[in-house]
Amino acid sequence: MKAVLIGATGLIGRALLKELLLDDSFSEVKVLTRRSTELKHVKLSEEIVDFDQIKSSEIALNFDVMFSTLGTTIKTAGTKERQWEIDYDMQFNTAELASNAGTRKLVLLSSAGANAKSKVFYSRMKGELDEAVQNLKFKQVSIIRPSMLAGNREEFRWVEKIFTPIMYAFSWVPGIRKYRPIKDVIVAKAMTNAAKNQEKSYAVYELQGVFDLAK
Repeated sequence: MKAVLIGATGLIGRALLKELLLDDSFSEVKVLTRRSTELKHVKLSEEIVDFDQIKSSEIALNFDVMFSTLGTTIKTAGTKERQWEIDYDMQFNTAELASNAGTRKLVLLSSAGANAKSKVFYSRMKGELDEAVQNLKFKQVSIIRPSMLAGNREEFRWVEKIFTPIMYAFSWVPGIRKYRPIKDVIVAKAMTNAAKNQEKSYAVYELQGVFDLAK
């Protein structure tokens, strides 16, 4: 398969890119990015893009599968409006271009608790995007909803540093288990497997489903 990836410099995006380059099922991997990944590989090509202007770009996006892991935090974005532009608009607009160009599959990184009717801004934003991409022209859409992510981020997130060990310690508790942390490499493996093995036109993988998909 030929794949295109956005969000390749984030925690999951970096792990996913490495997984795609190692997986023989993928012959070409194109990264659309705001800054270079600094990786070199025979299968890899990069294109520096301005996602704010992606709708007016002339980027060729006819691939077998698009992987979308773009996202930020409210702290980094500065405002809810800017976080919406990054987490929702940039991903949806790029996905729309890809689907219109003939890309067959979308694998989208979402979040636990995503719900278009949620009163929580982040959960509602993710839920609305999950629903919106269903209406695009992809033959298959896979929504990946992990919980707290574990891995080595480039940016420091004190909430994850504090609560990840706590969540691991109490992951055996039934009510907490569904929110237990999941490593970046497991999410990456699940996303590649979704592209290769999913048969349904639309599927949502909650946390345990993500673990199972990665096997």
